[in-house]
Formats: sequence, C-alpha cells, structure tokens
Amino acid sequence: MEASITLKKVGKLIGDKTILAGLSFGVERGSLVAIVGVNDTGKSSLLKLLSGFENPNYGQVFIHGLDMEKRRCETRQLIGYVPHDNDLDPWLTLEQNIRFTANLYKVGKATASSLIAKYSKALGLSPYLNNYAMNVSNGTQKKTMLIRELVHNPDVLILDEPTGYMDAESIRHTWDLLKELKGDKTIIYVSNSLTEIEQAHDRILVFHDGRILMDGHLDKLLESTLDYHQFQVEFINLTDDLYKKLSNVATVVSPNRLDNIFHFYGRTRTVFFDVIRAASDELMVDLNVKKLGLRDLLDSEFAGKGLD
Repeated sequence: MEASITLKKVGKLIGDKTILAGLSFGVERGSLVAIVGVNDTGKSSLLKLLSGFENPNYGQVFIHGLDMEKRRCETRQLIGYVPHDNDLDPWLTLEQNIRFTANLYKVGKATASSLIAKYSKALGLSPYLNNYAMNVSNGTQKKTMLIRELVHNPDVLILDEPTGYMDAESIRHTWDLLKELKGDKTIIYVSNSLTEIEQAHDRILVFHDGRILMDGHLDKLLESTLDYHQFQVEFINLTDDLYKKLSNVATVVSPNRLDNIFHFYGRTRTVFFDVIRAASDELMVDLNVKKLGLRDLLDSEFAGKGLD
C-alpha cells in the first residue's frame, strides 16, 4: 500500500540530548497508528515533526512523497494537527476559532458551515459553538480543536491525546468519528490510555529513548508472549517471607506485589499450581488468571525482550 508518511533517518536534538534517534519508517495511507511510551521518550516531538511545526536536526520527512522542509506550504495543506494543550483563542467563540482556521486554508464559507455542522453534531458540540473558548470545559476545547483541524479536510490527522480531558460520552463520540474517518484519512495519535490504544489501532509504535522499540498490531507484538499467562493470588496476609518464598519458585517470571496480592507470569498454567503448593499453608482470598495485554509489553521487565 502507498505510504502516506515516510521518515528517513530522522533525528532531533535538544541541546546535547537526543530526543529522536535516526528514525526510518513509513505509515500507510488510511491507517490508524498509535504511539505509546513513557513520558519524555520523544512521542510529542515526533508529532511536531510530522505536522511541520518543528524541523529535524537531520534526516527527511515526506508527506505523500513531498519533502516537508522543501515543500512546506504544500505539505501543511495535507495535515491537521491537534496538540496536547489547548491553543484556542480564549476571546473568540468556538465557531470563530474554527472559522479562523477555515479562512487560513481558504475554505469556502458554505463548505466550512457544512463541515462545522457535520462534525459538531457528531461530537455533541453544536450547543456550545457560540460560547467563548475560555468559558467551556477542557474536554469541549479539545473537541473544538479537532473540528478546527478537520475543517480544511486534511489527508493526515496528527493527534496528541485526542480524548484528553473528555468525559466517557465525549470519548465514545470522538472515537466513533475517528474510526469513521480512518481509511479516508491517515490518523496518527499519541495516548496514555492503553485501553484506547488496544481498541483503536492498525499499528502500535512503542517508543523508548527516542527509538522505536516495538512496531506492529497488538496481536503481532504479543506473539513473543503467547506461551505466557498472567496470574494474581490475593492472600489474607502476604508477608515479606511469603513473598520471597513465592518469588523463588523456579517457574515464576517477574513477580511483584501490591499490598496482599502476589502478581506473576508463567510460561504455562502449571506455574499457578507450583505457587499454590508453595503457599498451601496460607489463607488465600482470591485467584485470577488474565490475558496479556499492552500494559505487559510496556513493563520495563518485558519491553523488547518478550518475557524472558
């Protein structure tokens, strides 16, 4: 499939600190790509590079085959960028904020009105369009920022925490819209909500220290952990001695504790019985077996190493 975005050995420095380190990858047109990683790993810096708001120190970024640095005006027309923090003009109404951007991109008044009405209805924003930006909630501001970037009909949407500050209903409406747009538009987003990422992606890029540690659909990323199971055993009293004893069971992988809960991984379900036998004299409250998910891949013990 044709690439919508291509990076060739892209690097970004702040002082003597490497924020992005020689990134080379492509993003297929119409795909939904999630970027995840701990804070200060370069996620937001990457979005700013892709949107044209910052330039790399080295390497090239291409949008639909156009070099962003050399063809800035043309490539900016193709992109809609929603930053993490509110950047609306507080002294304008929500609709005025959106129309200001529509005018910048020379969107006709009738077309802008049609798109504003369409997306405002989808996101439940219509009743607030005449409110000043400073008088609405952070979640409402975020929805306005999304519509503002959709009003010139970009081919690529770049979103930093697309549902930040939103309530549950607004989050649902936002993802319903983004999933509807996927395919027609390439969507790249950063989120700290692992549940959202698990439910809404064609591809996940896991960042660590300015590099891509893992890349693929969650099912693919979990292939290295298919033999593993995640277990929890809650005790009446998980003492230090008991925790140490259970942690030393040979088949237990990456044990940890939360209050009286002993959490661990194992290659087979039989590990569970090894732990139960070792704790046979202790009073247990609850037992649980869970499917591995994105959180486990991001655990520092596992990222990039399977569960070995």
